[in-house]
Amino acid sequence: MAYPMQLGFQDATSPIMEELLHFHDHTLMIVFLISSLVLYVISLMLTTKLTHTSTMDAQEVETIWTILPAVILILIALPSLRILYMMDEINNPSLTVKTMGHQWYWSYEYTDYEDLSFDSYMIPTSELKPGELRLLEVDNRVVLPMEMTIRMLVSSEDVLHSWAVPSLGLKTDAIPGRLNQTTLMSTRPGLYYGQ
Repeated sequence: MAYPMQLGFQDATSPIMEELLHFHDHTLMIVFLISSLVLYVISLMLTTKLTHTSTMDAQEVETIWTILPAVILILIALPSLRILYMMDEINNPSLTVKTMGHQWYWSYEYTDYEDLSFDSYMIPTSELKPGELRLLEVDNRVVLPMEMTIRMLVSSEDVLHSWAVPSLGLKTDAIPGRLNQTTLMSTRPGLYYGQ
């Protein structure tokens, strides 16, 4: 759950979100090192006299500043592709839940069971009880088992929607006439809010 003035991500609750957090830290460190190097070079150029102008014509320097960015891009792209494939992989889901976005609510259907469906409406601000969160509380929550692979089928009835649970590392677009799927697995019990 996010809290006011939070600067980082929410705590990871799924293996995918843990991988996303590691990738974020990895990429942020690369960006920090590049920014530090560029700041150092700019400060050197502003504070020292250029006595060896012929070094700027060296072929070795051009080779380095051509190959180094390519290596850096590979160091960012390979972990990113691995996570993308992990997010798209669905192996023998234990449960399938169909999610349909409507103009002001979501409909959920447990497709493995007959006639087990319900609508989930957001609770109006005037009806919230003390301790409940505005724009996040709903009248019917989705209940899912933990440590089991669950497939979510996401679509929409009318307009574009987005089904997201940040602590699970999920965000799937609900598009009318298209069926998107995502997989989730929670590693610990709890109440997870989405948008």
